[in-house]
Amino acid sequence: MSLARLATPKDRTPKGLIDLIGNTPLVQLTRLDAGPCRLFAKLEGQNPGGSIKDRPALAMIEAFERSGELRPGGTLVEATAGNTGLGLALIAALKGYRLVLVIPDKMSREKVLHLKAMGAEVVMTRSDVGKGHPAYYQDLAQKITSETPGAVFVNQFANPANPLAHEYGTAPEIWEQMDRRVDAVVCGIGSGGTLTGIARFFQRASPSTEIILADPKGSVLVDVVEGREPGPVGSWLVEGIGEDFVPSNAELKLVTRGYTVTDAESFHAARELLRREGILAGSSSGTLLAAALRYCREQTRPKRVVTLLPDGGNKYLSKMFNDTWMADQGFVPRRHDGDLRDLIVRRHDEGASITVAPEDTLNFAYSRMKLYEVSQLPVLVDDHVVGIIDESDLLMATIGDPAKFAEPVHSAMSKRVETVEASAPFESLMPVFDRGLVVVVVDGSRFLGLITRIDLINHLRSKVH
Repeated sequence: MSLARLATPKDRTPKGLIDLIGNTPLVQLTRLDAGPCRLFAKLEGQNPGGSIKDRPALAMIEAFERSGELRPGGTLVEATAGNTGLGLALIAALKGYRLVLVIPDKMSREKVLHLKAMGAEVVMTRSDVGKGHPAYYQDLAQKITSETPGAVFVNQFANPANPLAHEYGTAPEIWEQMDRRVDAVVCGIGSGGTLTGIARFFQRASPSTEIILADPKGSVLVDVVEGREPGPVGSWLVEGIGEDFVPSNAELKLVTRGYTVTDAESFHAARELLRREGILAGSSSGTLLAAALRYCREQTRPKRVVTLLPDGGNKYLSKMFNDTWMADQGFVPRRHDGDLRDLIVRRHDEGASITVAPEDTLNFAYSRMKLYEVSQLPVLVDDHVVGIIDESDLLMATIGDPAKFAEPVHSAMSKRVETVEASAPFESLMPVFDRGLVVVVVDGSRFLGLITRIDLINHLRSKVH
């Protein structure tokens, strides 16, 4: 992408998918409490690859093409938290390049599946190690590049084409869409390109415009912005922003002030954005929105504030928009009974349990196991457990004759069900687990739910937070 092409987005006549990158909508958020300010959101999820990262992905690839480093049919390697990978995958697929992506293992399943569906080769690595460790995603990507003949390391963290994509694309769009009146822009930092590019533009066009950094709790960037010695690097669940180092592309001197935002604040802000404004946005969007709302509410006079929404929320449906996941992470309150019911993930009395009836077919039981990713199902009649069927039961019943998937569940289920009263001590679970069984929790004869080994492990782990 040439700078002239970036600088004149209104002159572009779409001819293909690449031409649809940029020119994303900007909307006012009117149903959230923004204090005396008017708060606007730039919907970067409307890019064809689903995020703001389409912009630098195209700019960086075209820069490599112009320099001659990337030749037809060549290989691109990158370390990414997901969205840059999606942007690169889109452009690589359209231009015929091989793409190898190194991704930390905390990324959402939807992102990884999306990348693989687009033809990217995904290398998963650890998310709990820092720069200098051989499993650190950037170091591993550099190693793969050095071992792959003719490969190019995209290196979004230091690639100068990254901030240029925003300096000559994203920022001018915001400026024009806001009628050239912008008091503050809220950004996050992953690679640093977005904030740096936008800040450079506003330094020239509107020096009074404040650049606000939204940073996950655990990241070191706000400490650096505020001149403090960075505290211990923490961990966070928000994807795509926050760092344990200052990326080369991040010009932190351009930041006016920063806000530290917890995972809980981020996820609740994104959920509130969907409920109140109808906008399905991603986890980093929640971080930026939470910071923007705090900034707006602190003001004593009206200001025109823009926050970026870097991607859409459809890649996070199994995580922050999933009530069970949110409860498992401690971000939404659960009812506490002070007994074994507190360990049940899918409580029957809340309509969340996954069950079958004796007369349902084995095929129906199989479909439920697949859909909900469980390996056993209680068999109920009027809230009473009459049996349990697991993967082994299904296998034994059908291995000799697949037609038996049409047989009823009661023909294959185990009728020997060991139940544990909800009031029983936690220690009563271990003998059941030792026999290779799942715990069926009851209140008298009434079924309450199942407890598996991983449920107990999750419960114990939650005690360390």
